[in-house]
Amino acid sequence: MLHPLQRLLESIYDAPCGHDVRDYLVTERRHLPRERRELAADEELLVLEQEHCNYVMLYIDSALLERLRERDPLRALDGGNIADFWVALEGVSHFACLMWNAGHARGLSLLDLELQAEVDKYVVSFWLLRAQYPGHIPRELHHVLFVRTHVDSSLPPARQKLYAAATYYAAQFCTALQSSLLSSRLAQRRGAIVALRRFYRLSSAAKLRYIEALGVRA
Repeated sequence: MLHPLQRLLESIYDAPCGHDVRDYLVTERRHLPRERRELAADEELLVLEQEHCNYVMLYIDSALLERLRERDPLRALDGGNIADFWVALEGVSHFACLMWNAGHARGLSLLDLELQAEVDKYVVSFWLLRAQYPGHIPRELHHVLFVRTHVDSSLPPARQKLYAAATYYAAQFCTALQSSLLSSRLAQRRGAIVALRRFYRLSSAAKLRYIEALGVRA
C-alpha cells in the first residue's frame, strides 16, 4: 500500500523523489536505534548519522500495516481504517517531502514536514473518497481532520506547539482549496492541482506568508 500512496503523492505534486519508500521501511521496533525503541510512535521518520554519512529510516508499526492489509483503504476508506491510514500516509508524506527537497538541495524544517503531511491527509483522503463513493461529496472531511482530531497532551510542549501550528496552517490552506476541489467544473479542479504544486515548492517562510495572505478562517 505504501508504494501506491507514494506514487499518488508524486503524481499530485508532479514531484518524483527518485527513491522507493519500501527500501527505507522498518516495521519492527527492535530494528530501530536503541534510544528510539521505547519512544517511537507508530510512525516515525528518522534521519541518522553514521560514520559521517546521513541515512533515512521510515518506521511504521507492523501491526498497523497488517490492519491496513485486512481493511485496505485504497479500496474502501471509512471510519474503521481512516486513523491507521492517516498514520501510514503521514509517514509516506514525510519521506517523499524529505527526499524531494534533499534532491533539490532545499532546506526543510519540522514544521514544513508536519504541515505538508496534514495537507496530504486532506487531499489524498478527498481523492479516495470521491473515487470510491462517486455519489458522495466528502464535505465533512475537513471537520473530521482539522477540528475533531486533537494534539496528544502527553507530548512535550514544544512538540504540541509544532503539531498545533501545522494543523492550524493546513486547515486554512485546505479551506481555501475546498471550493475548487468540490467544484463540478474541471477547470476549477485543475486550478486546485496548480495551487497544490505551487505550494509544495514554496520555501518554509513563503508557505506561511501565502497562507496568511489567504485571509481565510478554518
